[in-house]
Amino acid sequence: MITREQCPICESKHSSVFMTTKDFSVSGESFSIVTCADCGFYYTNPVPEEDIIGKYYKSDAYVSHSSSKKGLINRVYHLVRWYSLRKKVALIKKLSKGRNLLDIGAGTGHFLSVAGQKGWKVTGLEPDDDARALAKTVNGIDLLPLDKLHEMQPGQFDVITMWHVLEHVYHLKRDLEKLVSLLKPNGTLVVAVPNRKSYDARYYKEFWAAYDLPIHLYHFTRPDIQRLMDQFDLELVQTRPMVFDSFYVSMLSEKYKGGNLVNGILTGLKSNWLAEDDSYSSQIYILRRKKH
Repeated sequence: MITREQCPICESKHSSVFMTTKDFSVSGESFSIVTCADCGFYYTNPVPEEDIIGKYYKSDAYVSHSSSKKGLINRVYHLVRWYSLRKKVALIKKLSKGRNLLDIGAGTGHFLSVAGQKGWKVTGLEPDDDARALAKTVNGIDLLPLDKLHEMQPGQFDVITMWHVLEHVYHLKRDLEKLVSLLKPNGTLVVAVPNRKSYDARYYKEFWAAYDLPIHLYHFTRPDIQRLMDQFDLELVQTRPMVFDSFYVSMLSEKYKGGNLVNGILTGLKSNWLAEDDSYSSQIYILRRKKH
């Protein structure tokens, strides 16, 4: 385990424990979330070392890297994914006239497959060997390992997407600096992350599935995203909800706490009903370079 001595956003050395909970999907081990005493950011601390954290992803329940349709939750996930992928491609089409797309943490390549069918020139980076193999087998897409990121040349991409990826990035500022350099001058960065301010997060507390310790290293809100991206001269121009996530996360949270799926569906519905602009279960943040 590695203890982070500084806040990943403001670099303060002062923090306190917010919550201790466990890895419900793989190891059953306990982990802590701390909050920065200065900027209020929440992050997992300590975290597994980088060369071993991959073992905490090896769960069939980690459905973004899986083709499994076992169980109701996975079946719902795959049904919603078909619709959501097309909505994501429609969104990036509205954001850019260019068609050069880079997807970070591309999983099994489903998003890039749909984007490619819609005329995008696609590139994807994915750290997991098994996911890259599935992307090739299932979607016919050759994804690159994540270490190829730092070999890429600046100014290549009109749009860079990170769908539920930023919370996993081990070297947060280093990799963000590189990503921003890959954008064209008028390029767009699209980041989707869980939102700890949501009703379902507050309702489920330590059982909230989107804490997902230890593989979720950070636990964002919209102000956190603004503070972080401001350091890279990026402006938050739009926030959009991911309305299906509250249902999936709530159903999984019910499973963790020994509840029932019907209550999960109702909680997901209530979370969306009560949400305001910055309090949906998961949110999409659209960022562009600031104009000076």
